[in-house]
Amino acid sequence: MTWKEVLQPIKESDYFKQLWDQVKIQYNSNKCFPPKAEIFRALELTEFDDVEVVILGQDPYHNDGQANGLCFSVRENVTAPPSLKNIFIELKEDLGISRSSKDLEDWAKQGVLLLNATLTVKAHEPNSHKNLGWEVFTDHIIKAISDKKENVVFVLWGAFAQKKAALIDQRKHHIIISAHPSPFSVYRGFFGSKPFSKINDYLQQRGKKPIIWG
Repeated sequence: MTWKEVLQPIKESDYFKQLWDQVKIQYNSNKCFPPKAEIFRALELTEFDDVEVVILGQDPYHNDGQANGLCFSVRENVTAPPSLKNIFIELKEDLGISRSSKDLEDWAKQGVLLLNATLTVKAHEPNSHKNLGWEVFTDHIIKAISDKKENVVFVLWGAFAQKKAALIDQRKHHIIISAHPSPFSVYRGFFGSKPFSKINDYLQQRGKKPIIWG
């Protein structure tokens, strides 16, 4: 199955046409991120049939040059934001892997869908596009993965992402829950949660390839 097939019903709806009109207005009148060509990059890099893991973020990074269409990921030429730094600290602690590449494209190409709930943001205004209606679209994606696939690992970091558990059939899939990697909550259960080894253990138990995180 392809994303085109999964998304056709919603993309042809009046809801999506109105959403896309709003997005175009925002991009034409304000500085917005990610670049328009990268809004759907997560879906372009991770085909529906290839999804093994879903990591959920809230909305794109809002500072210049950061957002690249994958949650928690940034372009190589910018400083890693605090959440990404903390993800890499936990990766080192969990699997002994020191990662320097800040663009997580290699994860996406291995079947890790790096999906933000809201796919766009106005520059320097976090959560500024949360009322455009993106979540109807991204909830549709989460629900489609849950309904049409089996044995996917959903990684829900923080309270916002954890609300999405209601969309996931936990009899068919595995959910990993912890605090968010942001500096505000990282010591409340993100550090020490070992998400990367847990993901790979689950995949390997089901005869799947582990993700190469380094």
